[in-house]
Amino acid sequence: MDRDGVINEKLDDDYVKEWSEFRFCENALLALSELSTIFKYIVVVTNQRGIGKGLFSEKQLHEIHEKMLIEVGKSSGRIDRVYFCPDVDDSSGCRKPNIGMALEAKLDFPEIDFSNAFIVGDSLSDMEFGKKLKMKRVYISRNNIVLMNSINIDFDYKFCSLNDFAKGCKNLILD
Repeated sequence: MDRDGVINEKLDDDYVKEWSEFRFCENALLALSELSTIFKYIVVVTNQRGIGKGLFSEKQLHEIHEKMLIEVGKSSGRIDRVYFCPDVDDSSGCRKPNIGMALEAKLDFPEIDFSNAFIVGDSLSDMEFGKKLKMKRVYISRNNIVLMNSINIDFDYKFCSLNDFAKGCKNLILD
């Protein structure tokens, strides 16, 4: 799953550069607890261009992720690994919608079968990433609004939040 806009609130025209700026989306911790009982693996794949722009360091990002994982664990949830791409250039192999982070996850968790996996994201690049891997694509659209300039977003399911996805997830898996 994606991070910004799915697990934590996105900052308008900015990046989460330190823990004090990180705010979990409403009921995201509850959702991650529920999803931990459903999925064998939960991985985060997140573009973090702010590193490449020099706005924050990899060390700062690792600190944010460490604290995020602690809070998720305290809520009986789990994230098995966080993958990030610091690159600025959209052509970078690791930058979504390119699939480099997914290939890293596959190396770490060889049992992952992309055709039976879900990508949960709030952007066109997340949905394209999932499409390239033949994943089920879950578009998180706060207030059920599709992005203004992304009329061509192609997704399999749409929910208003990660928590709404977690509530409906068992039915999707049975489909």
